[in-house]
Amino acid sequence: MAHYFSEQPETASRPASVDLVLPDLHLRLETDRGVFSPERIDVGTRVLLESVPPPPQEGDLLDLGCGYGPIALTMAKRAPGATVWAIDVNRRGLELTERNASKAGLGNVRAVHVDEVPEGVTFRAIWSNPAIRIGKQALHEMLTRWLTRLAPDGVAHLVVQKHLGSDSLQRWLGEQGWQASREASRAAYRILKVTR
Repeated sequence: MAHYFSEQPETASRPASVDLVLPDLHLRLETDRGVFSPERIDVGTRVLLESVPPPPQEGDLLDLGCGYGPIALTMAKRAPGATVWAIDVNRRGLELTERNASKAGLGNVRAVHVDEVPEGVTFRAIWSNPAIRIGKQALHEMLTRWLTRLAPDGVAHLVVQKHLGSDSLQRWLGEQGWQASREASRAAYRILKVTR
């Protein structure tokens, strides 16, 4: 079965679009089958974008699991002087993010496969609606890989549904030596803030 976390989705393409409307921006985004939440902006993503403080205005920022780009494009719009790395394993999602960034005139977005981020790059902010459904072990490996690339003053914000394990994830992060706190809670979603 094909999932949105497959590198090459086997699901037949059916292009569509959604509107991302936030108090400070309005973007029309191209979507397609085979990527996460193609019919609408996911509730968790919306909660994240409406709850987190503005990103740093310069440096490297990361959208971990970008899909078709709503988080990356919001970061890029809110921090035009920063470089936003939009990463995913899903090639269809990366192509959509690239097109959506181009259409929105956001030249500060780099949509790249997870294995194509240069090694020395560290991130001042990580925003993510992580792919919980990849399974606990794969999720932990993914978070470990990218949280270790937080800059010393960097902050990650993760949105996780309460009944998909937000509280146990917060505990696990603490056990790994991260400072993890619940920053917001809305519509059965938690925003976890993670720092060194």
